[in-house]
Amino acid sequence: GKAAVMIGSSGRVRAYAYTSPVDMRKGFDGLFSLVKKSLHRDPLSGDLFLFVNRTRKRAKVLLWDGTGLCLYAKRLEKGKFACLWRDNGRESLDLSVTELQLFMEGGSLVGRVSLTPAPLELSRSFQTR
Repeated sequence: GKAAVMIGSSGRVRAYAYTSPVDMRKGFDGLFSLVKKSLHRDPLSGDLFLFVNRTRKRAKVLLWDGTGLCLYAKRLEKGKFACLWRDNGRESLDLSVTELQLFMEGGSLVGRVSLTPAPLELSRSFQTR
């Protein structure tokens, strides 16, 4: 989709969803601060950071593209984004880039079940052949 072009993807890029509602008036500085202070991550890592408002109609993704901070925003016209709120006290939810793209397209299962397989680990016997 269009989000994939804007966001780009590499196998090494991770996505982290903030698991509490966020005031969508926050811009670069406010979201940068949430990534550092609440998610305890480096906003300049190249990873993707997802934020959603209380009504789940608006979402923003913050990322560093190597030359500057980028902010991708989306407002749904129908329906709501998947609920990412957690009762377990964790500030973030790890997502694959594919899961993030599905979330931004309105996928309802994102955050509830793993939608992408775990990274493939080659066994030692396979590596030595």
